[in-house]
Amino acid sequence: MDTQHFSNLVFVQANKFGNKTALYHKVGSDSTWSEISWKQLADKVFVIAKALTELGVSEQDRVGQFSQNMAENLIVDFALYANRAIMVPMYATSSEEQVDFITKHSNIEVIFVGDQTQYDIACKVEKSSGVIKRIISFDPNVKLCDDIASMYYSELEALGEKSNRHFEVHQRQQEANENDLACILYTSGTTGNPKGVMMPHSCFLEAMKIHKARLTTITADDKSVAFLPLSHVFERTWSYFLMYMGASNYINLKPLEIQQTLKEIRPTLMCAVPRFWEKVYAGVQENISKMTPFMMGIVTWAVATGKKHNLDYLRIGKKPGLLLKIKYAIADKLIFSKVKKTLGIENANMFPVAGARLSDEILVFFRSIGVPITYGYGLTESTATVCCFDYTGFEVGTVGLIMPDLEVKIGEDNEILLKGKTIFPGYYKNDEANKAAFTEDGWFKTGDAGYLKGKQIVLTERIKDLFKTSNGKYIAPQEIETRLILDVYIEQAAVIGDERNFVTAIIAPNIEALENYAKKNKLVYSSIEELLKLPKIIELMDERIKNAQKGMANYEIIKKFSLIKRGFSIETGELTNTLKMRRAVIMQKYKQLIDEMYV
Repeated sequence: MDTQHFSNLVFVQANKFGNKTALYHKVGSDSTWSEISWKQLADKVFVIAKALTELGVSEQDRVGQFSQNMAENLIVDFALYANRAIMVPMYATSSEEQVDFITKHSNIEVIFVGDQTQYDIACKVEKSSGVIKRIISFDPNVKLCDDIASMYYSELEALGEKSNRHFEVHQRQQEANENDLACILYTSGTTGNPKGVMMPHSCFLEAMKIHKARLTTITADDKSVAFLPLSHVFERTWSYFLMYMGASNYINLKPLEIQQTLKEIRPTLMCAVPRFWEKVYAGVQENISKMTPFMMGIVTWAVATGKKHNLDYLRIGKKPGLLLKIKYAIADKLIFSKVKKTLGIENANMFPVAGARLSDEILVFFRSIGVPITYGYGLTESTATVCCFDYTGFEVGTVGLIMPDLEVKIGEDNEILLKGKTIFPGYYKNDEANKAAFTEDGWFKTGDAGYLKGKQIVLTERIKDLFKTSNGKYIAPQEIETRLILDVYIEQAAVIGDERNFVTAIIAPNIEALENYAKKNKLVYSSIEELLKLPKIIELMDERIKNAQKGMANYEIIKKFSLIKRGFSIETGELTNTLKMRRAVIMQKYKQLIDEMYV
């Protein structure tokens, strides 16, 4: 596609694809999917683009979006790009403090919101900051304050329909260039205030180019589902890429309903974080554990056959023999096809996974049963993908092959350094962070440690998460935590040991699984707190933790642990909006519990 700016993308695709469906979404309480064709999408974008000029939005003005995933998010994105304006997305779960900071920092005068909670927060920020001048609600059921600054999205559409600002929008489109800022994406921040990652159109356009070169099986016939937040660089870049390729995208409004959504639409594509597949894996393993020994034996044989067929042969471009083909066909018919159909993923072309560490065990399992998980690694600052699995030749234990035209080298402390056209130019209004983020010769410092294995990257740890025990041993907590949460009885884990003489952990158990265990073993308790203190439960969890850590060095082994009733959450500040742990918050909140483990 010959374009230097996303101001023209939807209009070019409308001419090419016409009435083909671009987006699917659900309107209000309607349970059916509504369709938006490419032509309709282009018309809607232009209407909103005109309306924004009527509101006084000009070139490189910052406009906020504080909403869950909606088709309107993407319409507003491209309406802003048509005006050469800048999108500043915020997570739907952002707190008032986070919205206030981002609004002031980027000087947002117009903000779009999704539901009543988000609207109420925006109103509070409007009153306290004095920056916001207009709040626009996507949801027509939101109760607006008696305030001239508020309006519904439908009113904005009506304003655009009546507007005659065609010339202004067209003029801005003609003047657009690749150096225009498209977005400022604020990192969720595990410590301190979030940093605004400046993303010019050139970064996104380069990302489109290199993904098209690498992901050669994706076509306009594919259909994907967007259930990760569009405010996150992963889902945002992926959704833009789908539009770039002419594929259809289902906008999933409610993340908790993703399992039902998958069964409804049976997508060929979907990007996800490892946590999604961890939960699916745990569910599958739980069902297997309830099988008869005979059926367990069949499943074990089938998975082993799938591993040999898909990983030992196809992965390296080797053609399986006739007997192996027959065995795999039987395994697929008896087991794999039924599992995939139950989950709604039987039509999979590619399922990209990134954002955190994915265990080799889970990766191998799903690859073995024919689920094409494409594991990768990226950052907001790199416009998502740095590397990902190729169709063949990828190695388990790596995060895949470096993307075309991207330079990677290993710096001090084994830090991964990056250069290329997808690397951001810097943080918005943050000279201190910019100085820390780049080397003197212009390499971006990722903060992640690893090494190169040919042209594939092996991640070892997040440098900032590393801690050292009082015995001088370095511990990578994420590696231990990834092992622990594979267990059906463990929902979350935070590994502790910085400047301590041994490693401990705070464990948020799977309460439902523990209750089932207690029922099966006739354990008596009157509350969840009492359940977690039962000797039999402590003994069970100790055994599960030890099994999860088999093969690890003695200094990495968890010597003590504490069970907590409620898991870490965004609402309590223990997790970021992208579900990364805020370790400092956890350490402070559970200080007494932690201290007791070292008595």
